[in-house]
Amino acid sequence: MDPHETERDTMIREQLERRGLENPRVLAAMRAVPRHLFVKSSLQEHAYDDRPLTIGFYQTISQPYVVALMCDLLELKETDEVLEIGTGSGYAAAVLSKLCASVVTIERIPELAEKARETLAQADCSNVTVHCGDGTLGLPKDSPFDAILVSAAAPSVPESYKQQLSIGGRLVIPAGQSRSVQSLYRVRKKSDTEFSTEDLGGVAFVPLIGEEGWRDV
Repeated sequence: MDPHETERDTMIREQLERRGLENPRVLAAMRAVPRHLFVKSSLQEHAYDDRPLTIGFYQTISQPYVVALMCDLLELKETDEVLEIGTGSGYAAAVLSKLCASVVTIERIPELAEKARETLAQADCSNVTVHCGDGTLGLPKDSPFDAILVSAAAPSVPESYKQQLSIGGRLVIPAGQSRSVQSLYRVRKKSDTEFSTEDLGGVAFVPLIGEEGWRDV
């Protein structure tokens, strides 16, 4: 028996269901992914806490509720192909891998990308591919994607992401001119030229660095 199973059950009940998250597929994915594998050894006792945790290089593993909420907002189907921007520890990619057919994730920091590959393999997430590069540009060669999840905050929604969505595709991204507080947006692609955008409230993410994001740390 997984010694962390009880902690995950408590996380689901107290952090997700209590806040109104009811999607059974998302709850099952959150329950299935061993979050402690994606947390630094020095922070193992806090792996299932209701807060983000540092993973080094001024990056964090997001609060469990935020990961679950963003996955829920993507409205994923089992056949979907998903792009994630900002791999970090690989935790969100692992959750996504339980909800769709394949995940391509991009991390700009080589050390984090390599560590994420190792941890995702350990967690048996065989349908996740990790790339290292400028995530603000997306991955045109593998597009279009049914959904795009961005785990870092841009000053505005990069045009590259919109163009790499399939018709009917969904993009969930934090964006705003403040580096301390942003808004979470869901963008739907209705046609090649028509998009709808929903503002889902305030969030706080690390900055999205790159050509179509912030230019410096």
